[in-house]
Amino acid sequence: MRELILGGAKSGKSRVAEQLAAESGLAVTYVATAQAHDAEMRARLAAHKARRPAHWGLVEEPLALAACLLEQAASERCVLVDCLTLWLSNLLCLEDEARFAAERAALLDALPQLPGRVIFVSNEVGLGVVPMGALSRRFVDEAGALHQALAAVCERVVFTVAGLPQVLKGEPL
Repeated sequence: MRELILGGAKSGKSRVAEQLAAESGLAVTYVATAQAHDAEMRARLAAHKARRPAHWGLVEEPLALAACLLEQAASERCVLVDCLTLWLSNLLCLEDEARFAAERAALLDALPQLPGRVIFVSNEVGLGVVPMGALSRRFVDEAGALHQALAAVCERVVFTVAGLPQVLKGEPL
């Protein structure tokens, strides 16, 4: 089963995803895409880590997400990816169009063949004003396109607002 949990910043989307993973009854591997470039980000990452169960596996992969999922996904495992928009930012900041296109295509190609349960967390960034800068506009465009492509193949899509998950597609929570 593949699930996409969307929401704005601090919407509770990661907590919803973590709760679903914990309730799955499967061994959980948490795939972190964030990179700790500064003290503030290190503190955020530490807070996320502190609230996760200690027995969950952790893989830090900021770029090669498809390869990581192909390696980690298993029929008796739940893989939680947090978060796709950070992964997207990492790739866009490389300024390597070929790498970006290859990683995005690899992720979308890998999805149908992934065994077990995979939960993706991502920020819905298309609800605000159009950003002023070209890179910011591209980020919003790419995030929207990625979310639409994932939503088409995921069995469940959830939008989280104020900690309240709203199922857009699939079985109720």
